[in-house]
Amino acid sequence: MVFFSLFFLSLFGQMATGFHEHNKQRQEDNQPALAMGQYLQSGHFLESTFENWESEFLQMALFVVLTISLRQKGSSESKQCEGKEEVDREPSAKRKGAPWPVKKGGWILALYKHSLTIALLLLFLLSFALHLYGSFKDENEQLAAKGKSLETLGNFIGSSRFWFESFQNWQSEFLSVFTLVVFSIYLRQKGSPQSKPVDAPNDETGE
Repeated sequence: MVFFSLFFLSLFGQMATGFHEHNKQRQEDNQPALAMGQYLQSGHFLESTFENWESEFLQMALFVVLTISLRQKGSSESKQCEGKEEVDREPSAKRKGAPWPVKKGGWILALYKHSLTIALLLLFLLSFALHLYGSFKDENEQLAAKGKSLETLGNFIGSSRFWFESFQNWQSEFLSVFTLVVFSIYLRQKGSPQSKPVDAPNDETGE
């Protein structure tokens, strides 16, 4: 609830400030200001929103997948370096309260066993596509305002602008995960499940 509320507050802040900034730029280019409804459909808003979502979902998907097989000794974000853990065992339909896909079995269970990764990757691909659309739309809106010929989608997807927008967000997400994994070896936060117990040795991995 707290993070969902913070998300909406931040989104509202982005809408308000982005609306003001974009109209300021349009006025400098001798273009009419947009209404809020028009701004929310503009390339400027779509690009700035989904390029960030794209990097977040990519980061989470990779973190989920890579922590299956990779280990970091001493990190609370890693499984134990030796042996199997509870999350590695095969699901049992006999377990009390088991979700219905586990009881159903077959291909439904096969999908459910990887449903978290699948959902995150689909959200990444959707955000990637919307980022591309928004950035492409914003590029052509700027070109049209200058009286220049419009860009094609095929050319734009290979442009430095689009990939600059992607990589500047990706690198920050990978850095944040790296920092969390390494810091959790040596630093503590009492009461947080993202931290080891305060008195745990630095070389103790996981919980």
